[in-house]
Amino acid sequence: MGDRKMSSSKDVARAGIGFGTALAIAISWTANKSIIWAIVHGVFSWFYVIYYAIKYQ
Repeated sequence: MGDRKMSSSKDVARAGIGFGTALAIAISWTANKSIIWAIVHGVFSWFYVIYYAIKYQ
């Protein structure tokens, strides 16, 4: 009864968006050491992650 499962696609999407944002912020901080850029890249989340992966392959 206490177990909560992801019951809808919204829950799954929300988890993915949160992970993308955290990943973008971590990559940005590692690359730039700037909190402003980390926030900006966090807003763009997956777009920045994909851009970084393509550019620095």
